[in-house]
Amino acid sequence: MKDLREKIEQATRFLRTKTSLCPPIGIILGTGLGGLAGEIRQDVVVEYAEIPHFPLSTVESHHGKLIFGTLSGKPVVAMQGRFHFYEGYSLQQVTFPVRVMKFLGVHTLLISNAAGGMNPRFSRGNIMVITDHINLLGDNPLIGPNDETLGPRFPDMSEPYSRELIALADRVALDQQIHLEHGVFVAVPGPNLETRAEYRFLRLIGADAVGMSTVPENIVANHMGLRVLGFSIITDECFPDSLQPANVEEIIAVAARTEPQLTAIMKGVVERIEEPTADTQPRSSRTSS
Repeated sequence: MKDLREKIEQATRFLRTKTSLCPPIGIILGTGLGGLAGEIRQDVVVEYAEIPHFPLSTVESHHGKLIFGTLSGKPVVAMQGRFHFYEGYSLQQVTFPVRVMKFLGVHTLLISNAAGGMNPRFSRGNIMVITDHINLLGDNPLIGPNDETLGPRFPDMSEPYSRELIALADRVALDQQIHLEHGVFVAVPGPNLETRAEYRFLRLIGADAVGMSTVPENIVANHMGLRVLGFSIITDECFPDSLQPANVEEIIAVAARTEPQLTAIMKGVVERIEEPTADTQPRSSRTSS
């Protein structure tokens, strides 16, 4: 863990040679959702390949850029492209940028993804705000020695997605007359999509949408005391009894069509976000039994 902290500090020092901006808000843009970057008044754009210890995006539609600038009048840092477990990276590598964001000054993290909808109320193109999650990745980014200067050994996960920020997103969506669903997101390793039997199982255990990201970043964000707000664009309908073949091109196309609505919500949320108080900070730890 000492090595991890040194890597975080090296990446942070490098980025400080590019910008002095201390953004309070971080954004992770998922599959087909990189267009929000165009709404950011960009000050500095850094390629992932330049940043010490950053992985490289290998997935279509993930551009691999860290963007510093302002959105809705607030300083932000945005990842245009993320990393996935199925690319062969460890979850510690996948979540490394979240730790760097914290060292840069971020206290609130907005995450987006493209997901398959399993709740029968959902339709392709819906936006779901994530209220909770299930980790079925078979791994956890916190496994291994813990550095208490980064976060507690046993971080509390009773509120992994900020209820205050969810309520804010609801108000923004209502004001903009955009329909917003709520649900539980489950993360699976991928990269294949799921079978009919797997969709039945995932729905049975309480999941509303399924994807291959977000949960590791959320765990590390909570470990480091960040507030998190997450969104899924429902790009395909995963109903076992009427399941149709899906492909990446269709998923990206649906995400792109829905992106303007999610962009409007995220811009509205950023505009109204206030500095967290002691009462709104994530609970840091609980005693292990």
